[in-house]
Amino acid sequence: MQIEVIQGVLIPFAGTTLGAACVFFMKSALSQMVQRTLTGFAAGVMVAASIWSLLLPAIEEASAMGAWAFLPAVIGFWIGNLFLLLLDHIVPHLHRDSERPEGPKSALKRTTMLVFAVTLHNIPEGMAVGVVFAGFLAGDEMITIAGAMALALGIAIQNFPEGAIISMPLRAEGIKKSRAFLYGVLSGMVEPMAAVLTILAAGFIVPFLPYLLSFAAGAMLYVVVEELIPEMSAGEHSNLGVLSFAAGFTVMLALDVALG
Repeated sequence: MQIEVIQGVLIPFAGTTLGAACVFFMKSALSQMVQRTLTGFAAGVMVAASIWSLLLPAIEEASAMGAWAFLPAVIGFWIGNLFLLLLDHIVPHLHRDSERPEGPKSALKRTTMLVFAVTLHNIPEGMAVGVVFAGFLAGDEMITIAGAMALALGIAIQNFPEGAIISMPLRAEGIKKSRAFLYGVLSGMVEPMAAVLTILAAGFIVPFLPYLLSFAAGAMLYVVVEELIPEMSAGEHSNLGVLSFAAGFTVMLALDVALG
């Protein structure tokens, strides 16, 4: 595996780890305003990445289908949504600022289910990075190393606040700093694992690349709509979430166009 690919797989995980490390430097829990701002930014990055780094390349990959080039993107997009819907129903988890767990009944601790909630939406992010790098390694001329790195960097940027958002509330609930940091790191470990598994299956992936690119996009957008947008709009009315969403969107758009 090329060194650039290894770096690309680890960059998003580094973002989560650095974010989780905020628990060592910040004395109090993140205010709701800050959490909404960070969540909105992360949502903007994910939406832009889904469009420019995944859905549009998926349509380009299927250009030989002519007027039907949209079909693999539509199919993969729906499969991605349904996959996350399935995980939502079979994995016990608890969203931030919620008292009612989702998924099957479980005796798991509240902190564990909070970590599971973040872990769930890290899976499609890891798969997205893996699919793009798998296409690059297979020699797909439409996927460049710069474009793949742009996606990895964009996800790392949105993972930074995500790491803080999981570790800081855990600290506020009385968890030790070291353990809160560990939980934040563990929530992000699924990303490089999903990416590596996807890359190792590259031989099977390439023929279905348009479907898998859009699958990752569908799964990521499911997370944005089902979790991030409600969280960035929670509480007293404010435009901060919307403005931070726009900031995240434009940052990822700029990265993809400049580096891709």
